[in-house]
Amino acid sequence: MRGRGRPASRRAAARYGDPMITRRNDSLPPGPRLPSAIQTVGWWTRPTGFLERCRRLYGKRFTIRLSAQDPFVMISDPDEIKQVFTAPPDVLYPGEGARILEPIVGPNSILLLDEGAHMAQKKLVLPAFHGERMKGLEPMITEVTRAQIESWPRGELMAMHPRMQALTMDVILAAVFGLRSGDRLTELRLALTEMLEFGLSPLSLLPPAQRAPFGLGPWAKFIKVRARADELIYAEIDDRRQRPDAGGSEIIASLIEARHEDGSPMSDEEIHDELLTLLVAGHETTATELAWALERLTREPEVMAKLISAVDEGDGEPYLTATIREILRHRPVLLNAAPRTVKKAIEVGGVRYEPRVHLVASAWLVQHDPDIYPEPYAFRPERFLDSDPGTYDWIPFGGGRRRCIGASFAQMEMAVVLRELLRSTEVTAGADGAEFTIRRAITVTPGRGAETVLADRATA
Repeated sequence: MRGRGRPASRRAAARYGDPMITRRNDSLPPGPRLPSAIQTVGWWTRPTGFLERCRRLYGKRFTIRLSAQDPFVMISDPDEIKQVFTAPPDVLYPGEGARILEPIVGPNSILLLDEGAHMAQKKLVLPAFHGERMKGLEPMITEVTRAQIESWPRGELMAMHPRMQALTMDVILAAVFGLRSGDRLTELRLALTEMLEFGLSPLSLLPPAQRAPFGLGPWAKFIKVRARADELIYAEIDDRRQRPDAGGSEIIASLIEARHEDGSPMSDEEIHDELLTLLVAGHETTATELAWALERLTREPEVMAKLISAVDEGDGEPYLTATIREILRHRPVLLNAAPRTVKKAIEVGGVRYEPRVHLVASAWLVQHDPDIYPEPYAFRPERFLDSDPGTYDWIPFGGGRRRCIGASFAQMEMAVVLRELLRSTEVTAGADGAEFTIRRAITVTPGRGAETVLADRATA
């Protein structure tokens, strides 16, 4: 009878894939032994709680296994994060971790390229974010922000996340194209909003063959919307090429002026993909971070009072900058930097990793590490008044060669929006207690959308 029924030996258990046994001899760092389907549910439904529990059980380095994925090794030690961020590009490939975004941003996106192709494209895009060019965009951001704030209702409970999405969409369209009004702006805004809604849906993570059965469903709709967005963006590129002396601080102008090392201009396809990347990356993440800013500030009356006083006095940039840095530390929209896929064997922190493993620098965990940030769950802008954030322990924008090129633009936009909002309105929380973190595809957002109530300061 011993040869019948469920396998009793370790060899048989390994053959039948028992996760509680086959992983004991795994060379990867320890991690949850639950089936990958259950780990995926935890990762999706309790994004921060799942990470926190794993750290308590396994330390600052652990392995998680998600459905239909190679293993992910979560890293939160700054020294190990540095090793990952500074590894040779032919050893660790970051582009593959963002491959799910290709239907939205296109194959030429700087997010998806690796090795020499990535660096070449980055050199072309960086001038668009030069300090002087960014400074030239600030008056536009201020004007768009004031118009939006004036249109928001007063004395009503409202979720600020959708409002911030609309605001940052208008800001990025103006910054990228110089569009402030007209049918093309309206159409492009609508198309991009619909594209992002799909991109932030779990459906976007399915294999292509399962996204649109019989040519129907959300994926089929996305393809049509994407085609319309492409048409509008290419029209903008063509229009600007016809006016080479138009100048301006708009990002599209910088990309059209850019030249490859051989002197050739960027192709329309390259410009299209980079513009779409900027529209996507520069919209949703900043909107969500601004929503978190209001969710946090309305529950921290002392910080709010200091910030309002600093803004009113006109010399509040140091405290405003410190507050934004603390928001980005305390509530990072992206819980981790882009995963690096091991292409050649590498040793990190004394552990040897073979190909087909993803190394992931966890922004949430390193930025909530009590060994680095005392009382890490307290909201204290003062942490950054006298010192700048660390390169490898403050990573809301990633790091190394893959650090977000729009980081300065995003922080400038946050500063403008918070400054204008606090100058003109009194902002209060819509309910007691902090809002829980929920996942929205690769981002995490306030559970109730940052519910607040606005009142004009003149009548507050």
